[in-house]
Amino acid sequence: NLRYSNTLSSGHAWMLESGYSPAELIPYVYPDVEQFDDANIQIIYLGWFLGDWSLLNNAAYACPSGLRIRDAHPSNTGDLYGISNLDEDWHNMNQMIKYLKFGFGKVTEYVNEELRSGTMKRSEAIELVEQYDGQCSDEYIESFCAFIDIGTEEFWTHVRQSLNLDLFDLHADGSVKRKFKVGVGL
Repeated sequence: NLRYSNTLSSGHAWMLESGYSPAELIPYVYPDVEQFDDANIQIIYLGWFLGDWSLLNNAAYACPSGLRIRDAHPSNTGDLYGISNLDEDWHNMNQMIKYLKFGFGKVTEYVNEELRSGTMKRSEAIELVEQYDGQCSDEYIESFCAFIDIGTEEFWTHVRQSLNLDLFDLHADGSVKRKFKVGVGL
């Protein structure tokens, strides 16, 4: 349920304390239950009702209607098809951090959907995950760091602090190496 997602549930007090007005935060504030009830609004996940819904089918429908996909290579984004989270570049960085914390990123999500639908072979999925999951170019990281006014080394210090050491090794030079073999032990 979106209402209780970790992005929204933490509140926005810190943004108010940073000088943003309540009016500026309206796009980031999820309506409470009473507001939904008063407006007679119900959110429905349509994917369940659309038997052939998938990320790829959704993109195939949207592109002829004007959706422009990202043309960056998966080695820069960790996004195989460039069809998700097109409204901003930093989501790719978020997926990289998720990968370093949990051992899976956007590529794992893509290939899991394709494996379940029977459109991809397991061997191909493993190869793609090993090659691209958790990838994010320095360009996106540097852009984010400039936006929040920190250096990239400070960024990496924070990322390394949340690194899952059960899944990854952190070497003295700061590089991170996966301890697990994709697709093994499952």
